[in-house]
Amino acid sequence: MLTRELAIAEYDSGQIKPDRLTRTRHSHYSGLAESMLSIYRNGIGRMRQQLRSSIHSLFENELDCPTRRIDAFCKLLDERATYDKDKRGKAAELRKKVFRLAAVKHPLVTAPDRLFESSEQVVKQQIANEVGMSWGQIERALFADVMQFHRLKEFEGFASAGELLARYNVAQCQAVLYDAVSMVVWAKEDFKLILRYAKLARLMHTIQRRSDGTWLISLDGPTSVLRETRRYGIAFAKFLPALLGCSGWKMKAIIQHRRSSWQNQFCLSPADGLTTSVKPAQLFDSKLEENFANKWGDEPRNGWRLVREGEILFHHQKVFVPDFVFVHDSGRRVLMEVVGFWTPEYLEAKLKTLSTFSDHRIILAVGDSIDWPNQQDDELVFRYKTAIKIADVLRVID
Repeated sequence: MLTRELAIAEYDSGQIKPDRLTRTRHSHYSGLAESMLSIYRNGIGRMRQQLRSSIHSLFENELDCPTRRIDAFCKLLDERATYDKDKRGKAAELRKKVFRLAAVKHPLVTAPDRLFESSEQVVKQQIANEVGMSWGQIERALFADVMQFHRLKEFEGFASAGELLARYNVAQCQAVLYDAVSMVVWAKEDFKLILRYAKLARLMHTIQRRSDGTWLISLDGPTSVLRETRRYGIAFAKFLPALLGCSGWKMKAIIQHRRSSWQNQFCLSPADGLTTSVKPAQLFDSKLEENFANKWGDEPRNGWRLVREGEILFHHQKVFVPDFVFVHDSGRRVLMEVVGFWTPEYLEAKLKTLSTFSDHRIILAVGDSIDWPNQQDDELVFRYKTAIKIADVLRVID
């Protein structure tokens, strides 16, 4: 992602609008993007500062391009690049040795005379012999620990110029969210997927169902209940590319100015045309659930077919999505929740949720190490050690 210093945005009637490259106004950027990719693809062995200098040179005649936009392109290209770095401090040790050997010959001159006898070329050769490296090797390694002197090793790159430009547009939106104090998402089609992405971004959420059938998801973090804070801005920014891959949503974030009490809204929806290359979220919360689903397979067992998170339970303003739904050939449906990871707070919240939805008979797979309280519906609870056994599930379902 971009740094805050590389963010470019305009403010209009309470709305914040991140810098955006469009196909009409910036159609010529496609050629510039291809040239930028070529510089990095053909730049193996070149220093970071040389690559960035070449990128800036591309835009010398581009009047409508602020320096921050060019630096943002460089940052995004660097994210897909691998550089040789001095991880063991060899460059610092080499500098000490070279400078110590050169100090006694100071000053060095190109053409020695009776007053200044130390020839630069001769001294360099002497130092190279002493160090056991050629002077060219010394020059490459002398400042290998300085960021701008890192040399390009590999470049993963972007699939196309269009992908680089699309990534820039998304990155500027992410940079705006660094100062977000809250976010609300209205979802209709990909509700469960959006909720899963929010969990992966470590965002807390509250959910309401609206009269038009949409779900209102309010996102924030633990300390936001105490005071308004920007500390979850990075999490909002990480969540955004995943949200862009979903359908049927719109988003509004409240952005707090860092040097004043002013706030602006940042609104987004699929109609804005932003695209993302984010891969689909992991289907399972844990390896335990994934292994169980793989063992069960796609074919029915005793007439029961397994569906991952196939049911949304709603009670007033509380929503619960059980881990699994078993659907019988006859049409009957049985829900199952896995209780694996635990803390006292987690167990308390889980018990409260199950109590809220006590009108649903939900099978519970509870880990052996968990101190689970005895309840009236103990016939719906079974224990597991390291894996959930299919036989135990079928026994409880039947």
